[in-house]
Formats: sequence, C-alpha cells, structure tokens
Amino acid sequence: MNDPRDRWRFCGRAEELETVRAAVRGVRRGIVVAGEAGTGRSRLAAEAVADLAHVRVSGTRGGASLRFGAFAHLLPGSAADSLSRAVQALHRVRVLVIDDAHLLDDASAALVHHLAAHGGAHLLVTVRADEPAPEAVAELWRRHLLPRLDLTPLSVPRTGELLAHVLGAHVEELTVRRFHRVCGGDLRLLRELVAATREASALDRAHGVWRWRGEVPVTATLRDLVSAEIGEVDDAEREALELVAFAEPLEAGAAAAPVLERLEARGLVVIDDDLRVRLAHPLFGAALRAGVGRLRARRLAGTARPPRDVARALSAQVAELTARGYAGDLTGLVPGAGERLTEDDAGWEQPGMAEFCARRAWLARLRGEVRDAVAWSGEGTRRAPGHHACSAELARAAAHIGDLRTAEEALGRCEDDASARAWVLAARGDLDGALRCALAAAGSVRRDGADDLFALHDVARLGAPELVTKRLDRLAETMSGDLAAVLAEHAAALAARDGAALDKAARRLADLGLLLHAAEAAGHAANAHRNGRAAAASLAHASALARACQGARTPVLTGLATPRLTPRQRQITALAAAGLTNREIAQRLGLSIRTVGNQLCRAYQRLGSSDRSSLGRLIGLA
Repeated sequence: MNDPRDRWRFCGRAEELETVRAAVRGVRRGIVVAGEAGTGRSRLAAEAVADLAHVRVSGTRGGASLRFGAFAHLLPGSAADSLSRAVQALHRVRVLVIDDAHLLDDASAALVHHLAAHGGAHLLVTVRADEPAPEAVAELWRRHLLPRLDLTPLSVPRTGELLAHVLGAHVEELTVRRFHRVCGGDLRLLRELVAATREASALDRAHGVWRWRGEVPVTATLRDLVSAEIGEVDDAEREALELVAFAEPLEAGAAAAPVLERLEARGLVVIDDDLRVRLAHPLFGAALRAGVGRLRARRLAGTARPPRDVARALSAQVAELTARGYAGDLTGLVPGAGERLTEDDAGWEQPGMAEFCARRAWLARLRGEVRDAVAWSGEGTRRAPGHHACSAELARAAAHIGDLRTAEEALGRCEDDASARAWVLAARGDLDGALRCALAAAGSVRRDGADDLFALHDVARLGAPELVTKRLDRLAETMSGDLAAVLAEHAAALAARDGAALDKAARRLADLGLLLHAAEAAGHAANAHRNGRAAAASLAHASALARACQGARTPVLTGLATPRLTPRQRQITALAAAGLTNREIAQRLGLSIRTVGNQLCRAYQRLGSSDRSSLGRLIGLA
C-alpha cells in the first residue's frame, strides 16, 4: 500500500499563499506568518519562495542560547562579532526566510528587526502564535514594520478538499468532520492520522467514497505528538486524565478538585457549566486509553456513566430527520447517536441503525450531497444487506452521480420501488420509462399525508409538471413548513415556463438547503427565459449550485451541460461515462455496435474531446 504521506502536495490555503507571495515579491519588505502548531506556517513559507532564490534560517530551542545561533552558517569569521558586521555579511541576500522566529536568540532577533527596518531584503518570518517571541521580533508587527498574517486551523471544507486530494476520491462528510474534530485542524495530526487509519484498514473506499470506521488507531508517532502536547504530568494528574479518558464527560466530584484545577489551568481539560469534565483535545483520550494496561483499563472503565438507551435515541433521531426533511429544515444538522455509532463501527445489534442510515442518506440527497448519500445508504446495506429503504436510497443516489452499476445492483434488492427505478432509468437515458415509473410512484403512495410530496415533485423534475401541480398545491395547504409550498411553486412555474418564477423557486430552494433541486430549478429557468442575458444569469446560478452537489448528473443538469448533443447522443454518452462498453450500450438500447460508435464519435466532436475517461466531467454541469 502506498504511503499517503507521500501525496500531501500543498493545497487548501490558496488565498494565504497568494498574500505571502505578493509580500515577498512586491514593494513591501515582507510579511510575518503566525499560527499555532500544525497550521502549516513552515510549509506555506516554503511554498511561497519555492521558485525564488532565497536564504533560510531557523530558530531552535538549542540555538536560542547562542549569539547569532540561527545565522551561524551565514556569518563567517568576524561577521558574528557585531550587528553591523552581520548586516554587512547579508547585504547580498534578497529574500530571507526566518522560520520559527519566536525561538531566535536576542542577537538574531535584533538582526531580523534591523533588516526589516533598514535592509534591502524581503523577509518572510514565521512565528508560533501561542508562544512568546523576543521583543525585537514582536516589534515587527507591533510597529508595523511588517504586516502579520494569522493562520487559523484548517476549516472543515478545507480539510475535505485536502483529504480528497490526498486520497484521490470523494471523502464522505461524516469522515471529513471526524478527521477535523479529532485533529482540530492540525495538519501534522491530520497527516499522521490519515496514514494510521489507512495502515489499520479503518479508512477504506466503498462505492467510490472514502469512509473511516472504528476506533482512533494510535501509532507511535501520534502518541509522541500527543505526549508533547500534554507535557509532563505527575502521577495524580495522569490518573485524573486517564479517568476522564475512560468516562468523559466525568462528574467533577469523581476526581480530586486540586488536580482538576491544575489540569484546567494548563488547558488539558475543560469543565462546563454543569461541572462535567472533558479532555481538551479529542486525541488525548485515544492516546491515553492506548497507553493503559488491561487491568487498569478495566478498573477505569468501571467509572463510566451507565449506557444510555441507544434504541430510543436512534428512534428519536430518525423521527427528527424525517420531520426536518418534509419541513424543508435541512441546514444545521447536529450529529447524534447514529453518527457516533457509525463512526465507532458500533451498534450492529441495533435494528434501528439501518433505518437511520436510510434517513441520513435521504437527507444528504435532498441537500445535494449525493456522494454522501451513497456513503450513508451503503453503510446501511453493509449493516443490513436486505434493507429495502437503504437499497432504494443507494439506487437513487448512485443514479444521481452516474454510477449505473451500483445503482442497478441496489435496484435488484428493491425491485418494487418505483421511485428508485425511475432514477435508474433516467441515468440510463430512458426518460420516457423514468417518467412512467415516477408517475407510478406518485400514484402508489398515500394521498393523505407528506409521503407523496417528493414522489409528486419527481414527476415535475422528470418532465411532466402539469400532471402534479394541483396535487402539490393541495399538499402545500395542509403541510407545515415552507417546503411543500416551494415545491408546488416550482412545479407551477415549470409548467408555465415562467423564467422569473423559476429563478425565485431556485433561490428559495437554496435557502432551504435543497441545493440539487435548486440547481435544477435554475436550469429550468435558463431554458425558460427568452432574454439571453437572463438565461445566462440563470445558467451561471445553476452551475454554481451544481458545483456544490458533489458531481450530480441528473437529466436537467446533463442537458444544460451538453446543449449541442442530441437526446440519443446524450443517452449514449451517459452510458459510456458510467463505464459501459459499446457492445453493452448496443445491447441495452437495441442498436448496432457500429451505430453506437458513430454516435459517440459525433458526440466527441461536439464536446471537443475524444477521451472516454473524461466523459463524466464533460457531461456534468459543474
């Protein structure tokens, strides 16, 4: 297995990189880059000067006691005797990188200050934001000699971007958020944890999506990093930390108050308003538990709180997700018992886990997170292979990203689900068959409640809004929340080909969090507008929304992306993009292999490419 550490090309800080590059190339004297450990200060500095001739020095704890210790290799002979001679020795340097300047000795700090105030070189200085710096270094930004750029820990979206690059494919949202929560945006920890989870086979790929399941694997490197963060502790403090690791949140009264006070003062634990104690960093618990022997672990685990009623918690979460989906309240989802059990690869004995995964996949698909919907429904079928709702969700979500093989395999486990069949047929390019199945789905569900809301709207999405507008209007009058009314407005605007109303529906759907539906509504608006400028604006809006939908390829979005293709060419290219051979496409569509080849050649000409592997990208709006 290739070591994922080898693929950590710089990414995720494009704006900061541009700022630093401009500072060491322009009229300014340079810049100070500050950040806590693991924010990537040194890597950013190295990337910024990678194509420039430069000189580099580094502050170290060992060199902090030596006069001009950091500059020793640049100051030969008597050059280190005085500040003036040191300045003279560096007069030819045009770009000077000073890494970890908070560790400089006083003479080196004074030299850096002088060069910033009077020298001709551009200075790129990095410092730890959470450690004191020598006064001469601190004055660089206090006296505005150099601007200061503060790096914050990597955000969740940037963590996802970096993980996708390193792993080479989409990483499910649950896994991205777990890596972010455990590492706290620290790039050093993230790099080691990704490698550790790969080596432990806890991070694997299913249906083209990376996911992390199970405990945090603690390697020697991770243990060393965590130990350095914890620092020296006495026996009583370690006992208290281990107790919290096994029982958090721990009631404050379960440990000696003076010990907890010391740990809180050092930032190793946090105590909430209810006097419950938690470790200050998620990795502390994993590292501390990994370092405890079995008998000690058994004793400490005995102090844990009694287990909660998991089945009841799962049932409540499924009810909440269902209510939020039908009300259109899709923003700000808070992880609960289901997510925690999924992360830990636990809860296999809980029958409600499969239903939770199905509902979580459904909500992800509504939010436009179609690859996450594949991951969640795949998790459900992993736990309960015959689960109908999970199989149907997997068929729909996989069809939405053009993964026809996965969609058809899942459909085989839920043959009677007309809605799932409709979207699989749509992915095959059989829009007439898809519409027939969508109408069957809309007619087979109850008409006295919310269950048919999305089935009815699917009919509109697949091209026959006039057949469902009245039923959607009736639902909008009886259902709580804004969603039913917005879906009814979208269907009515689509039936009337009212571009302005479709634009409004797209904005309202986006506000509710239904990004894929919003992208399609904006696409409908682009087709409905007669004014070219309005159509272009709607198309741009649809493209922006589609980019947030993880590569979704529904009929509306594919049609917008391939306006020069005929319906038959669009159907054939969609099947080719799904990985089917010309022979397989010919068998499915009842055509000759030669006809399929000729249609593909014409499609390639109109798309401006002859690369079959790039078809998925070319026929997607994003």
